[in-house]
Order: sequence, then C-alpha cells, then structure tokens
Amino acid sequence: MVKLSVIVPFFNVQTYAPDTLRSLQANTREDFEFILVDDCSTDGTPELLERAARDLPGARVVRHAKNGGLATARNTGLEAANGEYVTFLDGDDWLAPGYYPQLLDVIEELAVDFVRTDHVQCTGRTRTVQRVPHGRRGVVLDPRGAILPADRSTSVDYAYAWAGIYHRRLLDEGLLHFRDGLRTAEDRPWIWRLHREARTFAVTGLLGVFYRRGVATSLTQIGDVRQLDFLRAFDQVIEETARDKDADALLPKAVRTYCAIMSHQLGTIERFEPAVARALRSRSAAALRRMPPELVKDALNSMDYDRAARLRRLRRRPTAPGVSA
Repeated sequence: MVKLSVIVPFFNVQTYAPDTLRSLQANTREDFEFILVDDCSTDGTPELLERAARDLPGARVVRHAKNGGLATARNTGLEAANGEYVTFLDGDDWLAPGYYPQLLDVIEELAVDFVRTDHVQCTGRTRTVQRVPHGRRGVVLDPRGAILPADRSTSVDYAYAWAGIYHRRLLDEGLLHFRDGLRTAEDRPWIWRLHREARTFAVTGLLGVFYRRGVATSLTQIGDVRQLDFLRAFDQVIEETARDKDADALLPKAVRTYCAIMSHQLGTIERFEPAVARALRSRSAAALRRMPPELVKDALNSMDYDRAARLRRLRRRPTAPGVSA
C-alpha cells in the first residue's frame, strides 16, 4: 500500500528541477510515490523528468498535451494519487533530507485531517523562516475556528498547498481539488474550503520545504493577464463563504482579505501591460460592487490611507459594459 503521494508539477524549470529532484531522492521510502506532472514544458524539463522516472524510486511522470497551469497540473496529480496521505511540492522548490518521513509521523501521531507546516523562504542567498500564523502547535484544532479574527493574519492567509500534508479522506470528499484553469491565487479558495469543511487540523514547526521566491518565470514576476486570475479566485472565496452557515461571521474576513490583495495589485500596476492594467482597474471596480457594501466600507476603514484610497477611487469609477472578473 502507498503511504504518501507527492504531487510535483513542472513547467519550464530546467534550471531548478535538478535541485527539486535531488531533494526528492533524499526523501524516498518504499511506500512513497512521486507523481511528476509535466505541464507541457518546452525547455529541457521533460528530459530531466524522464531520467527521474528511471532513477527516483516510486516516481512516475504524467504529461499534459497542453499547458493548463498549476491548479490543473495539481488536479492531474490528485487523480493519479494512490496514497493514504497526499502532499505537494512545486517544481522549482526543494526539501530537506528526510523531511517527508518526519511530516508523515506528525500527521499519524495527531490523527488529524491535515497538518500545516512552517517553511523557509529563499530569495537569492537570503533565507527567512515563514511561520503558519497560528500560535498553538502540535495539538488537534478546529479548522473553522482558525479562520478568524478578521483583523489579523490567520491560517487561511497562509495558503501554500505544499506547506502541509493531507489525509486521503479529504481527497475522497472532494476537498483537495483546485479550480481548473486558475493561473494564480489557486491556493486561496482551496485553503478556505479546507478550513470551512475539514474536521480537524494541526500546525507543526517542522521545517523542510525551501520555497524559491523571485524566480523569473514565476507568474508573480510576470505582469500579464494571467495575474488577474486572483480576481476569479477571490470571487470564489466570497461566493462559497456567503453560502456557509456562519457567513455573517466569516464574510468580513474574506472581504478584508480580497480588498487587501486587490489594493496590493493596484499598487504595483505599473508592472502590467497597459491593456492588462486597464482590465485590472475595471474588473476590480466590478468586484467591489459585487461585495456587500457595508463589509467593503468596513474593510477600507481598516486600511491605511493610501491602500484604501486606491479602492475608494475605483468604487467611484463607472463600470465598463460587459466587464466581469
């Protein structure tokens, strides 16, 4: 029986994939499988994965005929997963030796639906520990109770899918799939759904994932239309949370987060192509109008002047005909 399925999407990461694959080699076990999803790479990545399929115990490669993005690639991996537990890694990040066996021990000892982990952020040669924004470690917790308070960073704001491990029952219940086609912010509706619908979780300070930030090919570094998928992602968060039995309590947090991310994107609008910048303004204005006005007002009142002013200007902006997120 497969104990752990590790899902690793790759797309044009030939510079970084050797580090990723070497770190997987240092995390093998006879009951682990590694599902390497090639999202239609056009560089040397496919050849590296072919070699890994031969040399990495438990590895198999799944290839996309066309590029689908990170969310779709992870879904492909989930469909192929056989493990009792599931985790993720991105194709340009890497792991500490022996990390996965330790992480598996944590979730089996606590017997929870999922575990969230701290990680190491790597920007050039700089290493910074990033912690799950939840104080209680190593105990069984209620995921729904970790969404609030609205005015502080909480576990739903730490959305990295690879920063954790998940029991297969979540996959069987339909809670681990991502929205197909989302090119960015795909983790946001996913982590909100986990916290609303799973029964138990825990947080561990175990460090083992090294997250490579500032990669030139990452969508966070590219100002094209794919970046606007954050609007679709957060619209999904708002829509699903609005249907929740505790919507009155949870929606203020969702709206505040959406507004904060929207203001951040507008604050760096010069990095976008002109047509994308116009679409960002129009679609953001439409999104603000779709949300409950009082909750938007409260969210803006909680921000500093500059961040709130960006969104207040948008609220006064006429919405172009046919504009949607």
